[in-house]
Amino acid sequence: MARLFALLQYLLPQHLLSRLVGRLADSRIGWVKNSFIVLFNRLYAINMSEAVEENPTAYPSFNAFFTRALKPDARPIDPDPLLLVNPVDGAISQLGKIDYGRIFQAKGHSYSLTSLLGGNQDRAQPFINGQFATIYLSPKDYHRVHMPIEGRLREVVYVPGDLFSVNNATVSEVPNLFARNERLVAIFDTAAGPMAMVLVGAMIVAGIETVWSGQVAPKLRSIETSRYDSHTPTPIVLAKGEEMGRFKLGSTVILLFGAERIDWLKQYHTGNNTRLGQPLAHLLNTQQPSAIDAVVETKAKMKVEAEIETQV
Repeated sequence: MARLFALLQYLLPQHLLSRLVGRLADSRIGWVKNSFIVLFNRLYAINMSEAVEENPTAYPSFNAFFTRALKPDARPIDPDPLLLVNPVDGAISQLGKIDYGRIFQAKGHSYSLTSLLGGNQDRAQPFINGQFATIYLSPKDYHRVHMPIEGRLREVVYVPGDLFSVNNATVSEVPNLFARNERLVAIFDTAAGPMAMVLVGAMIVAGIETVWSGQVAPKLRSIETSRYDSHTPTPIVLAKGEEMGRFKLGSTVILLFGAERIDWLKQYHTGNNTRLGQPLAHLLNTQQPSAIDAVVETKAKMKVEAEIETQV
């Protein structure tokens, strides 16, 4: 059955279907969006008590409901500076070592680290023999993606591709799935060295957004790269637990770290649920980049100055 489901996806017009669903999900026509929201709630029993807006039909569109914000205390972030936290609510698909530039996908399948990151060997080099975690977000999960550790954005790469489903059935049948699907690669400098967060698109995922640029997919079918170096006028620094992006309908996040930088907590293995903000890994050999220190200090100073101006 899984093989048949995967074969069917080769035949479907993946992008056309996904974009059509995306338009429906963005509809603000009352009966259209409410019908989808009510049906979705029935199927997945969403816990709306965690949401800032608890009334599901109060959202202006299905996408707004799907990417709903949670109450500030709904997902406390572990404050320990030596712990990496879960970036999403989801489930571990796979995690472990990147073996000589190959990442394990499922039984019988692995894929190229370089291909995942857009085909650039220099970009992939810091992660050779490092660590990876693949986390699947099911339709019922909270669909905003947060930072597992504080980081300064260095580079963003949009990689066009297919839109196969990323559920377990398809992952076990489609070779190189994560390196062939549409995806957004965000590389940060962190206290644990370079970190890549790869947001993977999937069947009927209507788009991927980041907090710094809004919707970034779908775009033209060509790789697009944006770099943020030390000369960037306004560096993008995100705190541990801060939102970095979101999926309009569900998908997968892949985390990458270099060799001997992090150690996954022993309780995590394939199938384990993840909860945003809870510990995921220990940080090893940490070295806080001075650039991040400077930016954080500047942001804190600006906040204090703004508060003083308000009081005056």
